[in-house]
Order: sequence, then structure tokens, then C-alpha cells
Amino acid sequence: MSNIVDSADGYLMGIDFGTESVRVAIFDIKGTPVTFAATPYKTTHPRGGWAEQDPEEWLRCLEASSLKALSNAGISPASILGISFDATTMTVCALDSNGLSLRPAIMWMDVRATAQAARAADSDSVAKLYNGAGTAPSSPEWYPFKAAWLKENEPETYNKAFRLVDAPDWITYQLTGEWTVNINSAAHRMYYNRDKGGWPTDFYETIGCGDVFDKLPDRVVDLGEVVGTLTTRAATLLGLRPGIPVAQGPADAWAGQIGLGVVSPGKMALITGSSHVLTGQSAEPIHGKGFFGSYTDGVVKGQYTVEGGQVSTGSVLKWFKDNFARDLSHAAERMGLNVYDVLNEQSKNIPIGSDGLIINEYFQGNRTPYTDGKARGIMWGLSLAHGADHIYHAIQESVCYGNAHNLRAMAAQGFEAQEIVACGGSTKSRAWMQMHADVAGVPITLTEVGDAVVLGSCMLAAVGAGVYETIQDAAHNMVHVRDTIEPNAEAHEEYQFYVDQYCESYPALTELTHTVVDHEAAK
Repeated sequence: MSNIVDSADGYLMGIDFGTESVRVAIFDIKGTPVTFAATPYKTTHPRGGWAEQDPEEWLRCLEASSLKALSNAGISPASILGISFDATTMTVCALDSNGLSLRPAIMWMDVRATAQAARAADSDSVAKLYNGAGTAPSSPEWYPFKAAWLKENEPETYNKAFRLVDAPDWITYQLTGEWTVNINSAAHRMYYNRDKGGWPTDFYETIGCGDVFDKLPDRVVDLGEVVGTLTTRAATLLGLRPGIPVAQGPADAWAGQIGLGVVSPGKMALITGSSHVLTGQSAEPIHGKGFFGSYTDGVVKGQYTVEGGQVSTGSVLKWFKDNFARDLSHAAERMGLNVYDVLNEQSKNIPIGSDGLIINEYFQGNRTPYTDGKARGIMWGLSLAHGADHIYHAIQESVCYGNAHNLRAMAAQGFEAQEIVACGGSTKSRAWMQMHADVAGVPITLTEVGDAVVLGSCMLAAVGAGVYETIQDAAHNMVHVRDTIEPNAEAHEEYQFYVDQYCESYPALTELTHTVVDHEAAK
């Protein structure tokens, strides 16, 4: 039951701090986009594997995007009912008591904390947090390991830092003056678990930063909860009025999950692009090999989030296009065509299983179900009868096989996806989405707003502003289905043989793959 505020003309603002730019979007209360504006910022790479950005530049770009969005929308600033936001997660900010940066932010993709992460992996301390059952990542991208790196390598900055927070919590302070920790970052990337009492202090001691809790705010806030109101300073920056309620936002991927309406058990969000992110909700905590989580309250309070993903999906198709379809790309461009549409047309009659050609898409490693950075792509079953069209088609199938493999890992622990809601680049191909549905045996839903991330932030703004009572209520009113792709039962049955072979191929070659990767790294 919705509880709509008395303002038919009200609007919502969503702020998305992505890797390359800050976007500001304005939606109406029914989920219709009004305008978008983006301003890019720079990433610097001081050393190999490092990536940093300047939070002061973030603020300048936020100002530019907000003023541009308001101008484009042609609406009164007084009509903005609520604000929320999302940002890259595990982008760690060292700040003084006034919220000013002591050093550039260490970006999510930065892997300088490899040694600190290895401590956790070597001690099995991460696995203990998951009852010894789950796929328990100890990625150098994650917050605790970056905190430990900073303490060991830049002790002056670490000791001086009043706050050491994730990027979404930096935004909270800039907008409201409140120091908080968002539950999404805490539960998904910082090992916080309300079911087990909150922060695992012993674990943080193990990796060398047990005192970081002096630098973390005490208040852990659920998504959609009002963290405060827009300060006069922030209102001037954004071109808005002070006092607008600001609702807690998440990391960008989970804003996308919310923007797809995946806020109750049974659905899965599939966010596609260069990689695939697969995430959904469970009514009960579940753990098992082959997926991340479950995370307590990380998206919706009282629910548990499960997560899987593929590192290389759209990027492998791009690899094929760039290396083996250059002439076709140039020809398509001259004719004003999309080269992927041409490749799809050329390969549409390739049969299920690509005449015995099976490809494994682990070109940049595997996120789940193996969580193996040394994994690499595999191509087998080639014969002289195969051509370039077969390879392209088999890559598409491999992405679908990998998605099905992740779903199988979750299903083994009792989590059955009844529906997948998808967004991103892969959804531009109806045929490839049909393949995803056929391989998984699960219907795939497409929504009206393809930019689910900023819609998700606006939905949280609507909850914080009292436009809707709950996140589920906002989803019911603001997420609208455009199409549903039903799986073909016969195709699904035929695909299972090939999915089985795909699933067995990497374990059979893991030792060889690691040997070659280690040999190349040692050169």
C-alpha cells in the first residue's frame, strides 16, 4: 500500500558517483525520467595496480552536474522532494574532522593491498565469518585490507584521519554533515553482520587494523532511511533549497538492483556490461560454495542478499570484435550499422552448442563460482568445420553458461531464482537475452528504464521523502515492466548437456592454467 505525499508535481534527485563521472538524474514520483547530466573526472595511476581520484574534484563535478540537470529539467528547485545517491564501493576516503581529504581516495579497482588480503586468506579468517561454508573473498579491493595498507604504508595519514570511510559515506557527510556508515558497504564489503553482533573486531585485528573502528562512525544506516537534511552549504552547491531529506544510498550495483525492482525473494537482478553482476534477495541466511553472501540487511532490512558474477562477458565479445572482425566493423560503421547486430545476424543459424565448440569466458579470471584470479579462458572442440561465426556464437553461449553455473551454485543451497530482471548492454540484443533465458530456464524481464542505477537512487529518495513507505512500495510504483522473455523448454533441455561440459572444463584444467599463469608472471 503506497503512501504518496500530497504533491503531484514533485520530483526526486538521484546522484550517481561512478568510476568515470558523477551523474545527476531527476525522476518524477512514478519513475519517469526527466533529465540526466554527467560531468567526468580523472583517475590517476601512481603505480601499477593503483588507482586514485580527488574527492575535491568530485564536489566540483557534482555541482556542475546538478546545476545542469536542474537547468535541463526546467523545474523549480523547490519541487525536489528528496535526494539519495550511490557510489563506487570500496573507494576509501581518509578525511579530517571537517570532511576534507587528507590524500586522494583509493579507488575500488586499486589492488595495492594484496599482502594484507593474503593474510586473511592464509589464516582462513574470512571463511570463519561465513561459518566456513561460503565463498569468502579476501580481495585487496575491499575496505579492511586498504585500511591495513594505509596504516602500514602511510602511518602519518592514517593516524591523522578522523574518518576513514567508503565513498557513499563521504557523500552522506558532504550533503548532510552527518557521519554514518551505510549498511550496504558494511554488510557487502566490510564483513559487518548484524546477525552476529555487527563488526568482526577480531578479524580486523588479524589483518592489522583493529583500531580502525575509532575512525568509523558508530551509526550504521539502512537503505532509504533519512540520514539527515540537505545543509545550507550543500544546497548552495547543488542549486537546491536547504532542508530536503537525504536518504541513505548504496553502492552503485545495488542501486541497480533496486532500480530493477529486485527487492523481494525469488527475483534476481542481472546487471550486464563488460561484466555480469547477479544479485538477489533471500528470506533466510544462506551460505555455500560458489557465491558471495548472504549479506544481512544489505539491500532490504530483514532480508539477505546473495551475489555472483562474471568478470568477463561483454568484454570477451569486444575482444572478438576488435581482433577478428575489424574489417566487418569498418564496413558496418560506413553503412551506419552496429557491428554486433551484423555479427548476430551472421551467426543466428549456428545450432545450440555451436557444433561442439565450447568456450570458457574466464579471460580476466573468475569471480564466482571459483573466485580465482588465475583463471583464464578456454576454447575446445574446434574442428576445421568451425568458422568465425561459430566462435562468436560460442562466446555468447559461454556467457550464458557462466550465468547458469552461478545460478546452479545458489540453487544447490536452496536459492531458486524464479525470475531474472536484466539491464545493461547485453539487453540490446533480444536474441542474446533469449539465449540467457533458454540456458538458465528462467524468464528474463526487461524494464522501461534501462538506467536502473540512477532510478534506484531516486527510489530511495522517494522512500526517504515519504513518497512511499517502503523500498518494495517504491518498486511497485516506479519500476515498470517493458517485456518478458520466456525460456524455450526444448532449447533449455538441449542446452543442459553443454552447460555440464562447460562446468567440468575449468576444474579439469585448473592446475595447468595456474602453472602457465605463474610461469608467465615470473618472466
